[in-house]
Order: sequence, then structure tokens, then C-alpha cells
Amino acid sequence: MQQVFINRDVKTSSAISRRLALCLVSAFLSVPAWAQTAAPQNAGPNDAIFMNKAPDREAWLLERARKEGAVTLYTSLAPTESVPLMAEFEKKYGIKVTVWRGLSEGVVQRVVNEGRAKRHTVDVVETNGPEMEMLAREKMLSEFHSPHIADLPQGMIPKHRMWMPDRVNFFVVAFNTQKVKREDLPKHYEGFTEPKWKGRIAIESTDAEWMGGLVNSMGEQRGMTFFRKLSEQKPDVRKGHILLAQMVAAGETDVGLTIYNANAQSLKQRGAPIDWVPVEPTLARPQGVGVARNAPHPHAAALLADFILSPEAQTLLNSMGRPPANQKVKSNLNNFNYVMTDPSLVVDEAEKWNQHWTRLFLTK
Repeated sequence: MQQVFINRDVKTSSAISRRLALCLVSAFLSVPAWAQTAAPQNAGPNDAIFMNKAPDREAWLLERARKEGAVTLYTSLAPTESVPLMAEFEKKYGIKVTVWRGLSEGVVQRVVNEGRAKRHTVDVVETNGPEMEMLAREKMLSEFHSPHIADLPQGMIPKHRMWMPDRVNFFVVAFNTQKVKREDLPKHYEGFTEPKWKGRIAIESTDAEWMGGLVNSMGEQRGMTFFRKLSEQKPDVRKGHILLAQMVAAGETDVGLTIYNANAQSLKQRGAPIDWVPVEPTLARPQGVGVARNAPHPHAAALLADFILSPEAQTLLNSMGRPPANQKVKSNLNNFNYVMTDPSLVVDEAEKWNQHWTRLFLTK
């Protein structure tokens, strides 16, 4: 496994608003004396709850979470996985979960718009690493502790610790098993620039991140040459990774070049004629979970974040085809070489790669 991490510090504001300061005092009054330490700069109203490191953390959170009675999750995780996952949480703790699901950019937009309007609805956010990084920079998330952090790949954890990796998405090549033989697929992405693949391949419309990761891995000259040749193949461009996987399974396209292996695996496990292979260089991106800075149910929020990172939930995700981040859970879904991207760098370079991507694949 090849991992590439480039750490970037997240810019923070230098002042705390009076309203947040008052909320912080209220939060401190609801926790034991051991947690009442000096408030850090830019502290959120629920930080003392989120940073509880006591041995009885779970029981302490659960007692108060049951009084809150509910918790709200915003996620881009497909309902086929989020519904059974939240059902297990409800069964274990007796706390009702309301789930709002959208594409990753929709999750970001909803959280930011509600936060700026001071309409505090969301408790926990779970989506792509770069989008979690955007929310951290917008001060929509808070640093939080979890007893499962030690079991996560430490290189995937951002320095600000405002979100934690809970699963990993791999950009792989998925193919319709009735139209393509596994042995006919090239070993490297450059093989898809051969004439025989023209009219047979598809990509997802928002995957400029994939382009940037491959160019950074292959080198500027080689990488850009590949993407210019790929553009000449006129790949079918569709929005939505789940939709792209469904297209491959339905035979609407023979091969998808930017499929999340979790989506292909989920369809495969349900009997669809689809399979996937990690074609080099295989790009990986951490997905993250975080607690909302102004969560209306902060105890339930912390409890849900802990649950999602736990071996119990991670095992369930793995069984549904979602590669887990918790290293205590062994998986066959990540047993190959890959290059791990840094979500902070993805955000920093987004404009550059979006311009290249638009020019090559979105401009008719």
C-alpha cells in the first residue's frame, strides 16, 4: 500500500463571539468538574461534551442522550447502507435517528446554509473527506474525542481533529460481466486510451479530484498526456457515482472508470452483473464523520459518532461492501496497492483541477 499524505493546517478565526461564550458556560455547567478546563480559542458551545474522555463516557453520554430523545444525521451514504446502520444504533441505544441524505456537495450546502442562518438542525455529518474539510474550515464542526480513534489510521486523521475517517472510498474500474472479461481490462489507466475502448467507457461528472490525484501520482507531463488522450475517447459523462455503477450493472456502458468500489460491491452482492478491479494508480479517499458545532442534541451526537467508528458498526459497513477505516476490522475490500489522497490538498487544488476537468470533459 502506497499512501501519500500532505498535511495542511486549517485556518481559524481569532475571536469568539459573545453568544458562543455564553453557550460554552452553559455547556460546562452540564458536565463533571474534571471536564471544566480552560476554554480553547474558537471553542464551540458543546466542546466540553464532545471532548469527554472519562472511562464512563458511553454511560454518561447515553443517560443524557436519552433525555434529548433524538439525533439527526446528514450523510451521502446510500440508504441501502445508512438505513440498516442507523437501525442498529436505534436498537442498541433506543434513540431515534432522523437521516437526511444527499450528494456530498448537497450535504455541504445544507449544513453551511443552516449554520449561517443559525438554524441548528444537524447533529452529525458523514460524507467525503474533502467535503468534511470544507465544513471544518467553515467552522461548522467541532473537535471531538472517541475511544475508537486509536484504532483508526493515524495518517488519515486531520490535525484539527474536527472529523475522523470512518470508511474509505476507492476509485476503481467497474465492468459489466456480460460484456467485458476481467482479463481483457488493462492493468493501468493508460490502457483505456486504446481505440478499442472508444464508446465503451464512462466517468462521473464531478471527478476532477480523481484527475488531480492521478496527475500528482503519475507526474504532470505523463498525467496530463493521459487525460488529453482520455478526453479524445469521448467517455460518457454522468453525475452520481451510484448512478454510474447502476449504468454499468444495467449494461448501459461497458466500463466505468471512476466507480467507488463500495457501490460496485454493493450491486455485486445483490446479484447484479457487475464486478470491479483496482487499476493502477488506484486512488483512495477517506470518508469522514464529525459532530456539528451547534448540535441541538450534543450528547446523542457524540454517542452516534462513537458508534459509527466502533468495530460493531464498521463490521456492518464492511459486510455491506463499504471498506471500513477501523483497523480492528479486517476487510478484503482494501487488500491492494493504492495512493491515499489528502482531503486538505484536494480542497486547496480544487479550482485548478476543476478548470482542467471542465475543459477536457464537460465542455462540448
